[in-house]
Amino acid sequence: MMQLAVLGFLYDAQLHGYDLRRRIAALTGHVRPIADGTLYPLLKRMETAGLLRRELQPGQVAAPRHMLSLTPAGEQELLNRLRDPDELFITDENRWFTLLAFLRHLDDPAEQAAVLRRRLHFLTQPASFFWDGDRPLRAADFDDPFRQGLFTIATATTRTELTWLRETLAALESQA
Repeated sequence: MMQLAVLGFLYDAQLHGYDLRRRIAALTGHVRPIADGTLYPLLKRMETAGLLRRELQPGQVAAPRHMLSLTPAGEQELLNRLRDPDELFITDENRWFTLLAFLRHLDDPAEQAAVLRRRLHFLTQPASFFWDGDRPLRAADFDDPFRQGLFTIATATTRTELTWLRETLAALESQA
């Protein structure tokens, strides 16, 4: 998830490590705080893999800064991940949001629509947080207001997302 965020933000603009960390934290930090001990080794691995480059630029007020940018291989890696995301990026809400933040980088509406159809298919399958054998349980099956709240919030969120997905798919398909 963090590597996709790095690729996506650097596809948009050349960034200093601190700015990149701040943007990733704004997107995913509520899920998992971004520690320097996590981000900087990842950046080094991505640089070694040829996905990004580091360039020393003079600082505006202080010392020179290392600016990060994507290489052509990094740009291609982002586009490949967006075109054909791993299943967890479709099924896990936090990974989905990270993917969705950068899906605009795919220029082809048909490719964008293919990813959205995968999410739509996932959301329309029977699901529940709790099951009674093979039967998914619903909010009405509980007297507990907290479990009812869990279901109520999740159902409202899913309905909203389904509406957005269907509207966006219709718009994308009309462009094809």
